Amino acid sequence: MFRFERSFLNTFLNKFFTLQMITIIAAVGQNNELGKDNTIIWHLPDDFKRFKALTTGHHIIMGRKTFESFPKPLPNRTHIVISRQKNYSPNGCIVVGNLQKAIALAPKNEEVFVIGGGEIYTLALPFATKLELTRVFGTFTADAFFPAIDFHKWQLTNEELHSQDEKHSFSFCFETYIRK
Repeated sequence: MFRFERSFLNTFLNKFFTLQMITIIAAVGQNNELGKDNTIIWHLPDDFKRFKALTTGHHIIMGRKTFESFPKPLPNRTHIVISRQKNYSPNGCIVVGNLQKAIALAPKNEEVFVIGGGEIYTLALPFATKLELTRVFGTFTADAFFPAIDFHKWQLTNEELHSQDEKHSFSFCFETYIRK
């Protein structure tokens, strides 16, 4: 009988039996900073445009705090909010108690985006098939962080550098990774 390594088996199952692409999308500082006091700690208009272009028309999964950081639900997206609060029910959202339920409710034949925050990214990383990262070239004071990534498990398929300019206080790079 053949013995397979767990990583090989997981890769095989993800590629051949899972039609659902789970993409984590995040902007992170050089020390994996995400935000402070439930807000983004930089203003990068091109990153916002990319986020909108990639996620519009899709299901987006997020934690309650991330959802509450928006002034209103993001247009043209189906919001799945993860919350431990039993009676939490914001208008226009699907609310579930954990990540597995959120993934189960998302379409199996479409790309689904996990948009934060830090705890949700940590939970979602083992399920993710793709990472869409914006690497912000700076260090920041933060209270929310992106999880450490084992880049031996991911293949960089695209990167696009953006220099600091009049609209962007920091240089940054769009990076796309696919799970090996």
